[in-house]
Amino acid sequence: MTTAAEKVGAGTATWVDDRLGSSNFVKRSLTKVFPDHWSFMLGEIALYSFIVLLLSGTYLTLFFEGSSREVIYNGAYLPLKGIPMSAAYESTLRISFEVRGGLIMRQIHHWAALLFMASIVVHLMRVFFTGAFRKPRELNWLIGVLLLITGLLEGFAGYSLPDDLLSGTGLRIAYSIMLSIPVLGTWVAFLLFGGEYPGGQIIERLYPVHILLIPGLILGLITFHMMLIWYQKHTQFAGPGRTEDNVVGSKIYPAYAAKAGGFFFLVFGVMAALGGLAQINPIWLYGPYDPSQVSAGSQPDWYIGFLDGSTRLMPNWELRALGHTFSPNVLVPTQVLPGVLFALLMFYPFIEAKLTGDKGYHNLLDRPRDKPVRTALGVMSITFYVVLLIAGGNDIIANIFHLSINEITYTLRTALFVLPPIAYVITKRFCLSLQRADDELIHHGIESGTIRRLPSGEFVEETVAVPAHYSVLMATSDERRAAIAHSEHEHAVAAALPTRPRGFFRPKGGVIVEQAPADKELEGTVD
Repeated sequence: MTTAAEKVGAGTATWVDDRLGSSNFVKRSLTKVFPDHWSFMLGEIALYSFIVLLLSGTYLTLFFEGSSREVIYNGAYLPLKGIPMSAAYESTLRISFEVRGGLIMRQIHHWAALLFMASIVVHLMRVFFTGAFRKPRELNWLIGVLLLITGLLEGFAGYSLPDDLLSGTGLRIAYSIMLSIPVLGTWVAFLLFGGEYPGGQIIERLYPVHILLIPGLILGLITFHMMLIWYQKHTQFAGPGRTEDNVVGSKIYPAYAAKAGGFFFLVFGVMAALGGLAQINPIWLYGPYDPSQVSAGSQPDWYIGFLDGSTRLMPNWELRALGHTFSPNVLVPTQVLPGVLFALLMFYPFIEAKLTGDKGYHNLLDRPRDKPVRTALGVMSITFYVVLLIAGGNDIIANIFHLSINEITYTLRTALFVLPPIAYVITKRFCLSLQRADDELIHHGIESGTIRRLPSGEFVEETVAVPAHYSVLMATSDERRAAIAHSEHEHAVAAALPTRPRGFFRPKGGVIVEQAPADKELEGTVD
């Protein structure tokens, strides 16, 4: 018997569906298929970290005062009692020592920021090495790079807000970077800082940027990113039954939703554990910012470290012309170099497509070994970045190992130009060797352990054919992989389609396959 509540619910649903046509959208959404592979979870970590950042940041916003106004501290932390400081620093101390749950929220927020940036970087690496940026997903690659850049800006604004001695040192460096801009540098620095350093407005201006402007941009980029994934569908690795025109995996409901929900709480649990057990950014030890002081051994968060390293490796060059002093020793490593690196990163999909003449749609992913040049370029870039990151801590390395900081700097300068090409050559040769090994297995089979004696008296070991699943994975050319996958797919469709709804079939193992429509205009839109 239908209850009154059920009647009201059904009537409301019908009213909404008549106006929005939502039932078809919900039906299509619930049958959406996502491939099962651990590497796809990297993007989810970034999404879940951002959710934690929003939640913890909202809590901190209730107690933080983003102001440079000078106050006298009279809080619970006795070593700083009676010390003049900014209201921003005083409110951060209050959050850490007096607000219930304030310190753990601060630390969860900071750890979530580090994990957010790390997951974006690793996710971009996965997309790059597997070729998931190719047509038709160039736009999503651009969004990913923009997320990385906005994440860098958001992180810098965030750790500058407490106005402690460490963050103040970072602001001093940022001010110097602005001054290095030819002709306009002084105007830009005065505009943002509200006058000669340290100014009096930078905290007040960074605060709304950190809690409103950049988070809004990141949220919009993530939303657009998810919409494109939803429309284009996921990429997938080659395998039996997988073609350029389908997606093999789990339905979003209930299988994928259950896994995603559990993974979110796992990620949140890790960040909560780090926030409660691993101390990070103890600003009370640094003290309030004083422009006349610099904290010893100051280091930025890891994602800014490469800029610190590039500045330390740059020779101390200055140019004087037309009554002006130009500082390429600051301008080149902090603005020109990252500008070039991010430009190459953003436009790499178009550069590769132009150089290779590849204009086709790609929904099957590459193994890194199958694209040795791309993989070698990626490893070379990572090597370049790691050298810069190490250079950002050259003073710490010199102090710990009792080495000359000048010798370390000269060594890293040499390594910056020598190690990346070496990494390129080694990686490319390694990929080609793996390709030959796979080709040997495909053509000659796997050693069976059975020894047979030939009529000539020679002893040979018999081999068995590589299973079809591994043959697909080890195919070194797009044509061979597509041919194997197509034959496997046709066999599976013929066996399973008669007993399944149109557009779906369930091969052995209970895995769902979503078939693309036969319309030519939708060709290549399946991820």
